[in-house]
Amino acid sequence: MFDRAGLIAACAAHGRVVRVVVAHVQGSAPREAGAAMLVWDGGQSGTIGGGALEFELAAAGRKLKRDTRSRHALGPDLGQCCGGAVEVLSEIYDLNRARALPHDLVARGPDPMPLSIKRMMKAARNQGTLPASQLKDGWMIEPVRPEDQEVWIWGAGHVGRALVDILRHVPGHRLTWADTGPERFPEDVPDAVTTVPAVDLPALAAHAPRDAHHLILTYAHDIDLGLCHALLTRGFATCGLIGSKTKWARFRKRLTELGHAADEIDRITCPIGDPSLGKDPHLIAIGVAYRLAQSTQTIPLRLETRA
Repeated sequence: MFDRAGLIAACAAHGRVVRVVVAHVQGSAPREAGAAMLVWDGGQSGTIGGGALEFELAAAGRKLKRDTRSRHALGPDLGQCCGGAVEVLSEIYDLNRARALPHDLVARGPDPMPLSIKRMMKAARNQGTLPASQLKDGWMIEPVRPEDQEVWIWGAGHVGRALVDILRHVPGHRLTWADTGPERFPEDVPDAVTTVPAVDLPALAAHAPRDAHHLILTYAHDIDLGLCHALLTRGFATCGLIGSKTKWARFRKRLTELGHAADEIDRITCPIGDPSLGKDPHLIAIGVAYRLAQSTQTIPLRLETRA
């Protein structure tokens, strides 16, 4: 997907930015159509597969004078063992051009726009059938990645730290990390993660975005229960609670006594992760991240943990 927000941020930080995107793949290649990297003087982000192709196109991007489309045979031209060929678009952006991009689909090519592209864009906008990134009839079309979704991680213990360590690498999500005091967090927190120390976590939950995803894994069952109660009252996109079946049975009873309907309580998933991976904190995090990467709409959450 076209990371419009990431491109705007890069232009704001670095000025002139070249976006290099794989437009078409023939045979074997390191990355698929739509894989992209951003290049600027002195740096870059993203990857189109590494190796000689990426090195050459990054160097060329820093000298680029106009948008270009080029074809590269990976074996004969670059000595890579993939053996396929790729077509690549290298496009120059500044902040104004990046901000002018559409919010849903980015399509560009020589005029006039082919009927095939018009139909594809109409279907996407009217029926919600987003096309894959592709080069079609001389035009490159890419769906724009949705805005980052809010993910709130409640608890900075072993599992909370593992989740932050893993989920910060999963694109499309913005992490907020909450616990009862600043001493609960590690000394080195990634720049992209917002930490919020709050003595009363359930009170903080009452102010969380109603469309946020939540992972509850604090050091105390009473705090976990208070968070479930607060979030059921506040509203959420998805909510997962770490724990055992026994813990969840007790919580269901207490939440019912607090006035929550059974169908609402069922929206909380307990436990989190993937049971086939095990109970190590990073394996729990990998299970959550895997499901999260499968869909930008839900955070799925299942794993047995100790009672």
